[in-house]
Amino acid sequence: MFDTLQSRLADTFKSLRGKGRLTDADIDATTREIRIALLEADVALPVVKEFVAKVKERAHGLELSKALNPTQQIVKIVNEELIDILGGRTREIRFSKGTDPTVIMLAGLQGAGKTTLAGKLGHWLREQGHSPVLVAADLQRPNAVQQLQVIGERAGVPVFAPQPGNGVGDPVQVSRESLDEARHKLYDVIIVDTAGRLGVDEEMMAQAHDIKAAVTPNETLFVVDAMIGQDAVNTAKAFEQGVGIDGVVLSKLDGDARGGAALSIARVIGKPIMFASNGENLTDFDLFHPDRMASRILGMGDMLTLIEQAEKTFDAEQSRVSAEKLLRGKGEFGLQDFLGQLKQLRKMGPLSKIFGMLPGMGGQMKEAVENLDEREVDHLEAIILSMTPAERDNVSILNGSRRARIAAGAGLQVHDVNQLVTRFVEARKMMQKFGSGGGVPPMPGMPGMGGGRAMRPKNQKKGKKKRGKNGAPLRRGAQRAVAPKPTGQPSQADISSMFGTPGSGQGADNFELPPEMRKLFDK
Repeated sequence: MFDTLQSRLADTFKSLRGKGRLTDADIDATTREIRIALLEADVALPVVKEFVAKVKERAHGLELSKALNPTQQIVKIVNEELIDILGGRTREIRFSKGTDPTVIMLAGLQGAGKTTLAGKLGHWLREQGHSPVLVAADLQRPNAVQQLQVIGERAGVPVFAPQPGNGVGDPVQVSRESLDEARHKLYDVIIVDTAGRLGVDEEMMAQAHDIKAAVTPNETLFVVDAMIGQDAVNTAKAFEQGVGIDGVVLSKLDGDARGGAALSIARVIGKPIMFASNGENLTDFDLFHPDRMASRILGMGDMLTLIEQAEKTFDAEQSRVSAEKLLRGKGEFGLQDFLGQLKQLRKMGPLSKIFGMLPGMGGQMKEAVENLDEREVDHLEAIILSMTPAERDNVSILNGSRRARIAAGAGLQVHDVNQLVTRFVEARKMMQKFGSGGGVPPMPGMPGMGGGRAMRPKNQKKGKKKRGKNGAPLRRGAQRAVAPKPTGQPSQADISSMFGTPGSGQGADNFELPPEMRKLFDK
């Protein structure tokens, strides 16, 4: 959602690199570009004016820092001001302190995603150790009750739906009865899914007001579609004036809109963004962290969220056993162990989403991440699953006939099998060296990181290198698979090679996971 804004800000900061000090003209030009970037992202004009004024004021009064150069200090100021307009700090649910259940009321326009979000919130609360119940108080929209029941079943959360809906029943009475239902069945959180309309009208406001008066919720959350731009801000202001809201939940944050609503709504209505939904799965939902969102917008990644997701997904015991096998050496860590770790990694979501949380994934690297083909990883799994257990544990027994059989079973070519095996063996050696304190090996396709090869100037000719050939076709294919290629701008192949995917074309001699990803496999 913030791709355009991220690119514009990156270009703005890039123009400041190499300057020992910033003049008033530099600051004015930079803040002018920031203003244009925010306006293009559909951020509310009052918010843009306030943001730019604060950045300019702090930049003009900038004191030299021994730790940061002037450009880095500007980025630091922008980061801090972004955090401020996004709410400043993470706002959590205010749970009931007594024995009464906590009531959370969801309100918003029709199509904003309230019903789906009710299931996500219920699933999230259940994972936090609570016993939530979903209340079907949307009795106007056709099949809204049935939709909530289906979502509740998927989320593993019970649904209280005494009325059939489709225009039949009193939503205020249903909401009131849900309190007795929760006390009787010991539910500690009630999530009330209310009706929406195609626009803000008096009838909708009156119904929402009556429901709020009947259940006196601890939290009244306004669910807003992050893709509708400034209309989201106007609607939120209308709900705040007519009903009163305590926080905002952004849905569809994974869309391709410009993201102005997310950057405007907290500042305009003075209410915090509490949750964000960024996908279709029930797990694509979490607390909204202003500092992490600002970090993403500035292209600095979101390692804390990545680590939290890894902790939820990875089996700690399985990862520990695999890590011990890897560090002991002796070839104990086999392809079966690697496959297990890879499957756990993919449970976290699409690889493009995971890599997008890593720092430095901007520019052409970001484009390569977005174009990452998940089918390449499917091919890798197919190759491993086509092996016998003995072959997965000991790849040294893979002769020519075995490799041909595996390739046929996976529907791929023999050189894909050769490529995977060669990379796996070399990667295992590298990880053992890293784990034994042998230093940080170079990261593939990333010049200047951990000893990686420097980029060759455009006008410098590449010298020819002699390379011996082996007469055996299979071995000659393996040699081609591991032959180094010119290092240029990161490509999709560079990303794929981090997992040794077939056909990625990156040399195994330079294979290494970044330290952050290494932590994921050590969980």
